[in-house]
Amino acid sequence: MTERVEDTVVRPAAAAGRPAGAPSAPNGPVPPAVAPGVPGPAARGRTPRRARLRLTRVDPWSVMKTSFLLSIAFAVVTVVSVAMVWQVLGAAGVWDSINSTIQEGIGGQDVASFRIEDYVGTSRVLGFTMLVAAIDVVLITAAATLIAFLYNMSAALLGGVEITLAEDA
Repeated sequence: MTERVEDTVVRPAAAAGRPAGAPSAPNGPVPPAVAPGVPGPAARGRTPRRARLRLTRVDPWSVMKTSFLLSIAFAVVTVVSVAMVWQVLGAAGVWDSINSTIQEGIGGQDVASFRIEDYVGTSRVLGFTMLVAAIDVVLITAAATLIAFLYNMSAALLGGVEITLAEDA
């Protein structure tokens, strides 16, 4: 199936409600339409626009909410990664190797029943990791909120951070 494109002419005078004999436009003929996404002849030589902005205040409440959510995500990633590493070490036989090395090195009946997992088992390590992660959530949230307050005070004195945004060429 073939498509046929016909050229149609739209007269600006008739489209604008002027009589057919009136001049078409004060600046001359209307430029041809350009396809969307393709820069026109005037836009090709134009330099990118730039905007200079100044960040003078950061809302501490927004910083606190955002840092809390990010620190929760960081805590979850920490606990999951420690659990995975611990399971990989167990599957690789590291704990059995440590037990046999200690039994061979020290020897005797007292060490025959020694197991490293009794001292640094999965439940203890994950419990300690969760405790550290919970403390980190509180500390990271508090530190980020404090930094927002400090930034606002320093921006009031110094004027804030100036940012220049530019269009892609």
